[in-house]
Amino acid sequence: MQKEFDTGLVWFRRDLRANDNTALSVALQRCVRVHCAFIFDRAILDNLPRTDRRVEFIRESLVELDATLRAITGKAQAGLIVQHGFSTELIPKLAMSLGAQAVFTATDYEPQAIARDATVRHALAAQSAEFFTLKDHVIFERRELLTQTGKPYGVFTPYMRAWLARLGETPPLRNATEPFASAIAERPIAYVSAVPKLETLGFSSTNLKALAIQPGADGATKLLEDFWDRMDDYDQTRNFPSVKGPSYLGVHLRFGTVSIRQLVGLALQRKLAGSAGATVWLAELVWRDFYFQVLSNFPHVAQNAFKPEYDQIIWEQGSRAQTLFAAWCQGATGYPLVDAAMAQLNQTGYMHNRLRMVAGSFLVKHLGLDWRWGEKYFAEKLNDFDLSANNGGWQWVSSSGCDAQPYFRIFNPITQSEKFDAQGKFIKRYVPQLAGLSAKSVHAPWLSKQLELTAAGIELGRDYPMPIVDHAEARSLTLQRYGVVRKKPQTSTAVEQ
Repeated sequence: MQKEFDTGLVWFRRDLRANDNTALSVALQRCVRVHCAFIFDRAILDNLPRTDRRVEFIRESLVELDATLRAITGKAQAGLIVQHGFSTELIPKLAMSLGAQAVFTATDYEPQAIARDATVRHALAAQSAEFFTLKDHVIFERRELLTQTGKPYGVFTPYMRAWLARLGETPPLRNATEPFASAIAERPIAYVSAVPKLETLGFSSTNLKALAIQPGADGATKLLEDFWDRMDDYDQTRNFPSVKGPSYLGVHLRFGTVSIRQLVGLALQRKLAGSAGATVWLAELVWRDFYFQVLSNFPHVAQNAFKPEYDQIIWEQGSRAQTLFAAWCQGATGYPLVDAAMAQLNQTGYMHNRLRMVAGSFLVKHLGLDWRWGEKYFAEKLNDFDLSANNGGWQWVSSSGCDAQPYFRIFNPITQSEKFDAQGKFIKRYVPQLAGLSAKSVHAPWLSKQLELTAAGIELGRDYPMPIVDHAEARSLTLQRYGVVRKKPQTSTAVEQ
């Protein structure tokens, strides 16, 4: 069968795998020869800290991807073309240099990415080359799922019902690449070079290896194999940060070293077999799609509250706000579970999902700080940072987003600690100065007897801070602060969770 294009270029971005890769699969079937490229985009990298685990994760994943492309073709020079610069300039130049009539890439739904792609599309059109963006890292995108009135969903449960109904009982189709791999072309001599080292890019090595985070598709496969044996218990284990409950695949989903279609297919398989754990995990994957469609259909959420009235809230400002924020960032709030969560984030780039809710709620509803401050901090620290999910999560805890918790629901960090870290194992791991306290006292050290504090070698204010806010007072202030969005008197008083 005659192919549509003589030469194509696949632009890898957040799909760093050869297997089940939509852009690669489509390009191989539509082009006689295909070149593969990745751009270390300065528009993104220039704003990052110089020791960023994500850059190291990407770099190591590219090394593996480069080797995989050569392996599946049997061609020694059929790997990745990797460049460092601005993609809006380099992709059109690369396409022209290679004689590509078409560029294929995975769709990115973030506002800045959409603007970037519009610039690239325009530049390619000027040189008579086509630009194809293809759905890859979600199951359903944009307006594929709509309410009966033809509007995008703003509530999760009916969205999930529609999502599951559309999916049915058949796993999502995956995109074959290896049967067509012979179309991957060897790189011109000018582009034959190894993936740049971190130092060449202006970055330094991190503690990625010490954390036992293995990048690339091989790393994702090992995690998935491990989780497969634990998936049935996910519904029972997922809320306890000291228990090995989550899949830990977040960073792999973020950078596409694993296929969402593969994960949904596996979860669906176990769900249909009656697994409660797989059913809950599949719902978590649906949440991921939900937040992507929210960002696509309501792009204002990237800057403002989904519910406009919540932008009327007056947050803490000035030096007091800065002091409170610094304490939260440093894990020095005096609330052990919050501080342990922040320590985990700062040390590892990971935070357990339950703790994201607790720490986020504390910032907004105890400290009275703008949720956007926390969103920005997480964006800098999280290995698996994804704008849609991060924004959705922060708007959820602030009650300003889609299907968010009501403003009068306020997480009590002490009861959350007692419920989800009853023995204090997680707290004692990340706040080791509290290791000598009993399981009862570790959740609120300031309520402990002086004798126990002394025996544990703890002087509050020296070894561990006193609480920077009082829970009851903070709750009261939050209800006052959120009064501007109250449409009618609430029958409920503040509800603690």
